[in-house]
Amino acid sequence: MILRQVEQYLKHSGMSATAFGRQVARDPRLVHDLRRGREPGARLARRIISFIGDDK
Repeated sequence: MILRQVEQYLKHSGMSATAFGRQVARDPRLVHDLRRGREPGARLARRIISFIGDDK
């Protein structure tokens, strides 16, 4: 699940959920919405995975 990857990234990077959402999707509520059950579309999911992967 993508939320698990996002949560791990936030924990290890120290980045706030709001900052992550802004940088990935220009949506400060992205992580909040994911936590509430939002399923990202394929395009957004690729952007999230790419962002997380680029930082490693």
